[in-house]
Amino acid sequence: MNTALLVIDAQNIYADPASPLCVPAFDASLGRINALIAAFEAKGNPVLYIRHVHRADGRDAGRMFDFTGQAEPVGFVEGSAEAGYVPGLTLSAGGLHITKHRYSAFEGTELETILRSLGVNRVAICGYMTNFCCETTARAAHDKDYFVDFIADATGAPDLGPDFTQNAIIAATSATLSAGFARVFSTAAYSVEA
Repeated sequence: MNTALLVIDAQNIYADPASPLCVPAFDASLGRINALIAAFEAKGNPVLYIRHVHRADGRDAGRMFDFTGQAEPVGFVEGSAEAGYVPGLTLSAGGLHITKHRYSAFEGTELETILRSLGVNRVAICGYMTNFCCETTARAAHDKDYFVDFIADATGAPDLGPDFTQNAIIAATSATLSAGFARVFSTAAYSVEA
């Protein structure tokens, strides 16, 4: 197997305590992401960094910010602080960088072309948010016939209220994905396949 690491949306918006999308214990999940990056680099396997970015006028956003029928302010605006890579993220010298405009890292991007050119047949997924961009990308990868490894504790999501915390979100997403889309691992249990 030739495995690539997809580092999804490791962006400032998820680390900012003032953000409604702030991820609890962000530094811990970022540390696990960095450990995965180091493991992939050590094996010589590809690391791809994917960021969610939009034009300020929202013309590339589709239904991202009006999915209910009511328009909301456009987020992840190109050039804004919230859309930048979070400080502390290890940026691999050989890493490849992709910008996306949807939850899936495959939708409207060159990701699949790059993976095919590298001979990749398995992707390992980490990043933010567990139940949106990470899960959507995992499902899309499966449908494109990649093997998928979902590194659950190297993902994160803001709590969706007191009864559905980040830990519950990760557990529910992991249960769904492991039932038919992906192998689910902790960072400590994961071994990079060359």
